[in-house]
Amino acid sequence: MTQTSSNDTSTALRFITCGSVDDGKSTLIGRLLVDSRAVLQDQLASVSKSGAADLALLTDGLSAEREQGITIDVAYRYFSTPTRKFIIGDAPGHEQYTRNMVTAASSADAAVVLVDATKLAWNDPALELLVQTRRHTLLAHLLRVPSIVFAINKLDAVEQPDVAFAHIRDALARFTAAAGVAVRAVVPVSALEGWNVVEPRAGWCGYEGPGLLQLLETLPVTPADTAEPFAFPVQWVEKFSSSSDTSEGRRVFWGRVAAGSVAPGQQVTVLPGGQTATVARVLDHVRREGDVAAGHSAGIVLDREVDVSRGDWLLAPGAYDPAQTLQATVAWLDDEPLVPGRAYWALHGHRWVKAKVRRIVHRLDVNTLAEDEATELPANAIGHVELTLQEPLAARPFAQSRALGSLVLVDTASHKTAGAVLVRG
Repeated sequence: MTQTSSNDTSTALRFITCGSVDDGKSTLIGRLLVDSRAVLQDQLASVSKSGAADLALLTDGLSAEREQGITIDVAYRYFSTPTRKFIIGDAPGHEQYTRNMVTAASSADAAVVLVDATKLAWNDPALELLVQTRRHTLLAHLLRVPSIVFAINKLDAVEQPDVAFAHIRDALARFTAAAGVAVRAVVPVSALEGWNVVEPRAGWCGYEGPGLLQLLETLPVTPADTAEPFAFPVQWVEKFSSSSDTSEGRRVFWGRVAAGSVAPGQQVTVLPGGQTATVARVLDHVRREGDVAAGHSAGIVLDREVDVSRGDWLLAPGAYDPAQTLQATVAWLDDEPLVPGRAYWALHGHRWVKAKVRRIVHRLDVNTLAEDEATELPANAIGHVELTLQEPLAARPFAQSRALGSLVLVDTASHKTAGAVLVRG
């Protein structure tokens, strides 16, 4: 089966816009949609007032968003150019909706972090960035978003846009160097006027690089974890399919290959059961037989009946060492603070296990990047914790594998998502 290369720009690029409140995220997406001719005339008319279109309304679809003039949930929009297709996630800027931003970033290939020049002391060479700009950049970095792009917006509204761009670009460089964040580009834009968004504005602010859309057309998609040993979370069990030509009357285990690849003849081990079996057949998402690699859906038929159900993992024998204690970075999303000793549900792939925070090692100060001692983590804080699990999980460091190195903590009483967990090396 042919797999798509990670740098193949024919593949749709998933990217998010993030940053602080009112930095112009929704307006930027609206400008991309309008100037790339992805909006119908009747849609444009529906968001126009006195002959001028309010571009932010093209993404703010909830009634509460339109009433308050803010983005609350993640709004996904789709558009394409002659060379590429795009899936955009407009993430909220308000601190209380950080969990929505984390959800969008977890599957993104790129993050466009907007910086509002009018909110900063742009004429100060030592200016400080907004806290939410720092937080969203760190979260995108922690979530292994491959490409981070800064778009310095509203430069049309300052007296000396070239000075403002230079000072803000230098502030971003200082912050990202201290945080160890790799940056793909820093682009000056005016989402309201459309400058450097779809059409490049050569020389504006002393910038001679590509416009934002031209840059997005060249960015790579997130590479699949094909170099890792085989790992497969079972999402659905098709019981005794009648299509005997593909399953031979045996159950078909469906899911998405998390790491490595699977082919007929290779051996697998079941977690948590521990049984071993041989793969008899592999089906792709349309039931064609053939090898399937990480990032793609598969149906696996084993050579014998073993006890496998939703939530179990099929693994390469001996390649993983399931552990009950994990060192992890957590982005805390619940309104109730994280305190050691409290139990949560942890979701790894499709497997649920009970988890308890043994201790908080430190809390990250998003302003200074210092690692401070802490006894609890409030909402939207980022910290390093030790987790104890009721049952072992085949986790990998998140830096090696997005799928195997990420967990979600869920409150056992309210069933709300409480934290995004990234396994540390």
